[in-house]
Amino acid sequence: MKIINWNVNGLRAILNKGDLTAFMAKEEPDIMAFEETKMQEDQLNHDFGSYFRYMNCAEKKGYSGTMVLCKEKPLSVTYDIKGDDHPKEGRVITLEYPDYYFVCAYVPNSKDGLLRLDYRMHWEDDLRKHLIELDKKKPVIYTGDLNVAHNEIDLKNPDTNHFSAGFSDEERNKFSELLNAGFTDTFRSLYPETVKYSWWSYRTKARERGIGWRIDYFVVSQRFMSRVEDSLIYDDILGSDHCPVGLLFK
Repeated sequence: MKIINWNVNGLRAILNKGDLTAFMAKEEPDIMAFEETKMQEDQLNHDFGSYFRYMNCAEKKGYSGTMVLCKEKPLSVTYDIKGDDHPKEGRVITLEYPDYYFVCAYVPNSKDGLLRLDYRMHWEDDLRKHLIELDKKKPVIYTGDLNVAHNEIDLKNPDTNHFSAGFSDEERNKFSELLNAGFTDTFRSLYPETVKYSWWSYRTKARERGIGWRIDYFVVSQRFMSRVEDSLIYDDILGSDHCPVGLLFK
């Protein structure tokens, strides 16, 4: 099985450029998940062939949004996480299959100056509860733009970003809490010393300069790791400020 995740930073734009169509034709993923689709479902008229399609769109047009394409129809599909105080930003899709749950998420950015950090912490707690509840029933595959570089190896300049969104102590600790609750960062587990990034700022031509962050993940239930064959970062694939990440499992 092959699952790929990609924050496309605008689904229409990447489809118009042809990057996504070519990439999917080459990789033929069983499941393909997306963040930052930035569109409403009635605006999407692209033919994805035999894939089933599930979208969770933000109420605010041109903002956030997630989508999952899958070859096998899931047993069930749910959207968002519990909590009446979460705005409708289209951030989570959960698919149930016979032997695992698949969760695609676009974790809220804490913003410059950590202006949205308090909400981010609340969202992280509710998302973790969601994953733990699923994990009680069957193993979980959790992927997405998680908007955190967990360790210093996961970004180019840790010293100067200690209080930046995505590398604050609070965000990193929330990721540690998730791992301590029975989950594994697949890439770092398989490649403990490898430096690879999945996001580069457009502002300073960071990608050309090799200045990046690893903030896109595949996290799985610890007991699922025995099925994991590889965790991939397609850092040569262009089309967005993020590159795709992948998971191969048996």
